[in-house]
Amino acid sequence: DGGGNPARLRGVNCAGMEFSRTGEGRIAETVRVAVTEWHANLIRLPLSQDRWFGKAPDQNDGGEAYRALVHRLVDFCEAQDAHILLDLHWSDAGVWGRNIGQHNLPDANSIAFWKSMAPVYRGNPAVLFDLYNEPAHITWDEWLNGGPVTESDEKTKATLAYQAVGMQAVLDAVRSTGARNVVVAGGINWAYEVSGIVHGHSLSDPDGAGVVYAVHPYPHAFKGIGRETIDQWAARMEAFGKSYPMIVTEFGSSEAMWPFPKDSHYSDERWNREMLGVLSARKWNWTAWDFHPTARPCLVSDWKYTPTPEFGVWVKQALAENARP
Repeated sequence: DGGGNPARLRGVNCAGMEFSRTGEGRIAETVRVAVTEWHANLIRLPLSQDRWFGKAPDQNDGGEAYRALVHRLVDFCEAQDAHILLDLHWSDAGVWGRNIGQHNLPDANSIAFWKSMAPVYRGNPAVLFDLYNEPAHITWDEWLNGGPVTESDEKTKATLAYQAVGMQAVLDAVRSTGARNVVVAGGINWAYEVSGIVHGHSLSDPDGAGVVYAVHPYPHAFKGIGRETIDQWAARMEAFGKSYPMIVTEFGSSEAMWPFPKDSHYSDERWNREMLGVLSARKWNWTAWDFHPTARPCLVSDWKYTPTPEFGVWVKQALAENARP
């Protein structure tokens, strides 16, 4: 904080603006409830590079209304003494207005997004930048430096090829605008894995306020890692955290998506409570996924923001600590 004391950031993701130009017309209320009623002091806001520029098929104003809504949410969080993490969640594989969704790596249009976004919030200490949501199906060299990427749709098997840019280029684009804001960067395997950071793939940031590395722990197996217990994962993160700052920007369990093995002692509720206990004991910063009734794992069950019993109840209880003097 301004006094040089460590800030403890705990909050939620608020999905909607990555797939809707208006955040489904609910995003302002969602953020308000998360901050004022659940006491989140960090909001992670997923965004779309196409919608920022008004390139989505349902936009005809060049993105003006979308950018104004983002600004409104930033102003609200700042007025409430909360931080907001602006997250490039959806890209387009280098073709404006097409392929809008989650891709393995950023592209040239992602560079344009950050060169437009970063100067708007340059110098605002309430705003952090999440360079790219969940890099996946790539190597650490590709993560750092980019290169040609081919994606395959799991359902249709259709392929999509594009020229990806690396995370260093995205960071450089942010810094080229003069923005020194704290930057967040997720690792590979959907931001689950950070080992490459330690082994020669850390980002260089001589002109900024620093890089915090993001991790997304979910209870399913990852290629090259398998399925970890929370204790195993925490031990790896403790070792990583001795050298690099980190933040957990997504977590949660949904057995409907990732069933536990039959011999597992976990249920959704037990996994979520155990993860929250680990995060609390280590004083790690986090944002739970997600403050939306259909973006699983869900923290709320409806648009009255009723907390889900297996997840939301316990996150809301943990966030209540933010309200204590």
